[in-house]
Amino acid sequence: MRLRPLALAAVLALVAAAPLPALAEASTEDPAAAASGAASLPAITVSTAGVRRLSDRIIASGLIAPIEEVQVQPLIEGQPIEALLADVGDEVTEGQVLARLSRSTLELQRAQSVAAVEAAKATIAQGEAQLLDAESASAEAARVAERARKLREQGSASQAALDTANAASVSATARVSVARQSLAAARAQLSLSEAQLANVELQLTRTDVKAPYAGRITDRNATIGAIATAAGTPMFVLEKDGALELRVDVAETDILRLAQGQKAVLRAVGLASPLTGTVRLVEPSIDATTRLGRARLSVDAFAGLRAGMFVEAEILVTEHDALAVPVTSVGSENGAATVMRVTDGIVERVVVQTGIRDGGFVEILSGLAPGDKVVTKAGSFVRNGDRIAPVAAPATN
Repeated sequence: MRLRPLALAAVLALVAAAPLPALAEASTEDPAAAASGAASLPAITVSTAGVRRLSDRIIASGLIAPIEEVQVQPLIEGQPIEALLADVGDEVTEGQVLARLSRSTLELQRAQSVAAVEAAKATIAQGEAQLLDAESASAEAARVAERARKLREQGSASQAALDTANAASVSATARVSVARQSLAAARAQLSLSEAQLANVELQLTRTDVKAPYAGRITDRNATIGAIATAAGTPMFVLEKDGALELRVDVAETDILRLAQGQKAVLRAVGLASPLTGTVRLVEPSIDATTRLGRARLSVDAFAGLRAGMFVEAEILVTEHDALAVPVTSVGSENGAATVMRVTDGIVERVVVQTGIRDGGFVEILSGLAPGDKVVTKAGSFVRNGDRIAPVAAPATN
């Protein structure tokens, strides 16, 4: 019977100790639940909209070509080429002799023309003498006719004698007219002969084929012994003043953004460093087949460039400070550009207006303010109204 009080005490002790673990478990349930709820929010990288320097550029490519290409043709035809004094790659000055044509045929023509001039001068001298003789004879015939008229009035001469004297006077006057016309024809012949001589002299000077402008020879088709003619291929082709330009083809959506004076950076295979250039001309037409427009860029320095080289141009259209976000943060919905803005951990879809795209950033013209947080990866993992755990990241692509 003495064991019962001891057993009762043991039972009471167990009953008193039993609620303690339950109370401890209850006391730890709320913090664990809170931690579990926080861990369930997705961690999403967000970027901050900020002002940065953006550049609008057009990338185009094309070939180097001379600004002006000069074709050198002979100014006289039918003469064989005797000597070639320039070759491809030579730098020539204005008026430099590039080739010489044969002069032998023209020298003979000049001798003939000189003889014709002298003969015309001699004919003129004869004509002048004949004119003097005819005028003298005409004056004498006029005096005889006048005397015959007076004698006829006095009755000392017959009518037949007067008629004969008058006829002789008329004939002498006609001979004067003929002499004058002959002298005029001789003088005209002299002018013709002198013109022919001048033409031959001019052709002789043109036997030297000269460079009309300074520049670099890019092609030579002339060969010694060939007959010079302007109807075929040019004897020489020059780059006028050695000036080169880049001719690029640009999509019609971009050609309207180009303007004269815009700067460009040029890169070509084989050049150690980029070159600089300027938009010189934007051609007014679009190719109907390719739908491409063409722009011409002057090159500031020609060192290392050759006509026909392939060059890529990066044309700077505009550059300014603007509010920008990563390109990856911009999506599209119903044809409008949108971003997922994050405010106090809640995602909100916002329609924005975009502008320049430069590298990994895009300009925001409206819809955001500096300092706004946006989902970096276009919000493909979140929806409007979602709660997230934002993870800050620099605004880089």
